[in-house]
Amino acid sequence: MPGKTRVVVLFGGRSSEHSISCATAGGVLEAIDSTRFEVVPVGITRDGAFVLEDADPAKFRLDVEALPEVVDNGTRVHWPESTRSRELTVREADGTERSLGDIDVVFPILHGPYGEDGTVQGLLELIGLPYVGSGVLASALGMDKHFTKTVLEKAGIAVAPWRTLTAREWAAAPDAVVASAGTLGYPVFVKPARAGSSVGVSKVSSPDGLAEAIEVALREDSRVLIEQAVVGREVECAVLGGRGGGSPRVSVAGEIVMTTREFYDFEAKYLGAAGVELVCPAPLAPHELAEMQSLAARAFAAIDGAGLARVDFFLTLTGFVVNEINTMPGFTPISMFPKCWIASGVTYPELIEELIALALEE
Repeated sequence: MPGKTRVVVLFGGRSSEHSISCATAGGVLEAIDSTRFEVVPVGITRDGAFVLEDADPAKFRLDVEALPEVVDNGTRVHWPESTRSRELTVREADGTERSLGDIDVVFPILHGPYGEDGTVQGLLELIGLPYVGSGVLASALGMDKHFTKTVLEKAGIAVAPWRTLTAREWAAAPDAVVASAGTLGYPVFVKPARAGSSVGVSKVSSPDGLAEAIEVALREDSRVLIEQAVVGREVECAVLGGRGGGSPRVSVAGEIVMTTREFYDFEAKYLGAAGVELVCPAPLAPHELAEMQSLAARAFAAIDGAGLARVDFFLTLTGFVVNEINTMPGFTPISMFPKCWIASGVTYPELIEELIALALEE
């Protein structure tokens, strides 16, 4: 009888989404089938140390009063030295070293820079370990809102009009930046180019609020998007890569319904703030859902996606506009990615198994 597949669940990281990564990992640790998979939990601390973590999902539950995090416990996990080995080792806090055995696949549940952006994917490529999700290029593209929009626009997929500025441009010519933003019309959204979970995002209704919003975004990234606000329903769907080189598979749609909140910010996404309802499946006409699913598959292919993604849209009076592609979407049991697949008939544990199977196919 074959042994269990050994999976490194990799989480935490250096980005501002560290705690969300931990919470996502907690969901996976709780749901993964222990009869089929043996988990090796590896955390990345906020300053980038790889440590051997606990496999207890309760440790990483999302608590508003105490957000979960990877704390440096003194251990250090060492990756294989070359593609000739798949053995992980750990140096314990007391200095002793031991083997963690051979690894079959890595599940990098990392959000934001230094994890979701191709950096960790590059490390795993160098040492030849299979991993869940998109490769270096698609991960980098999906993380960078400017280049995502550039690629999608070239592929003939509608995106919201935008301007991108650098910290240097803002420091040198703020009046020119404000004038350029004005051509988009107000309101606008100001976003870090390379951040997720709505961290550093502001909605600006007039030129008076632009400077403060840009400064907030620049705390997260050296490049900032100023994006025309799109009026429409916020809908999104989940994508899985195709087996055996087949076409991507797309879930039913979910919808984010704003009741009293300005937009779907960090507090609403993860901390239970009021003013937002998540509806899944979203009430769409059959032809609307079919068009949305086709566009999601096209967007996934345009960035050369693999494994999984969530594609976010606005449904306007003139059609669908892609807001962004998330190549490692939130994966807690209540996140929209698993909710869309659950509504499509795929359970949360089955989704984990499918993602691991896709990674092992590559």
